[in-house]
Amino acid sequence: MGILNVTPDSFSDGGRFVDVDRATEHGRELARQGAAIVDVGGESTRPGADPVDADEEAARVLPVIAALAPHVRVSVDTAKAEVAAAAVEAGATLINDVSASLHQVAAEHGVGWVAMHMQGRPRTMQHQPAYDDVVAEVEAFLRHRAERAREAGVEEVWIDPGIGCGKTFDHNWQLLAHLDRLAATGFPVAVGTSRKAFLGAAMAAADQIDTTVPTSDRLEGSVATAVHAVASGAAMVRVHDVAATVAALGAAGSADRPSPVDGHDREESSAWL
Repeated sequence: MGILNVTPDSFSDGGRFVDVDRATEHGRELARQGAAIVDVGGESTRPGADPVDADEEAARVLPVIAALAPHVRVSVDTAKAEVAAAAVEAGATLINDVSASLHQVAAEHGVGWVAMHMQGRPRTMQHQPAYDDVVAEVEAFLRHRAERAREAGVEEVWIDPGIGCGKTFDHNWQLLAHLDRLAATGFPVAVGTSRKAFLGAAMAAADQIDTTVPTSDRLEGSVATAVHAVASGAAMVRVHDVAATVAALGAAGSADRPSPVDGHDREESSAWL
């Protein structure tokens, strides 16, 4: 899943793709690089972000979704029912729901749904997030929401632990270490670590520097955690750097395949993609 933020204030690429033509071209480029889905978002979910009203959010995402939908599968990243419904009418076939509350919209429109876990809301979610057992609590929450969606008639249901959304850095690492527990629920798991702050901190520690590594320099951490996520059972990774991630997943998949025998080329595998 390639990330396309049509926002002025997203933490990594805010303001780069607010123009419809530029956003559309970038979305098509993500598809050319190997993204199976382009995720279009019109409201930032970075820590501390201010909310955006539904009309403004819809005005940002709908023209881009309509332009991209004939060329690639499109999801809409939103927490608003009216925006989700309008996005589906514009061509989106997946609702990437940071509120984990829009399953009825997905059911009514016959589209897929991603339930993401977030403690609190973007504006406050990083104000001392706390859990007794982050893995158990996130698993229970997502299982419950996913089962409700299935009961409502949603056929394609994904779960996302919400890395960086109402979690400390340690919470993020614990969730990544136990993704197999989420995969064991039977629902396909989506994971988004791309360019997030905990990677900047970890990479700074590895480099023995005091200042966190900026978002523009977190490629290695983003790709490494994406490969780890897939190896741990995730079925989808949400990333900014599609080409690098596709290449890394392909290489990781190749490492598990036998070498060519008698000069015959091994078959290409899509197991990691």
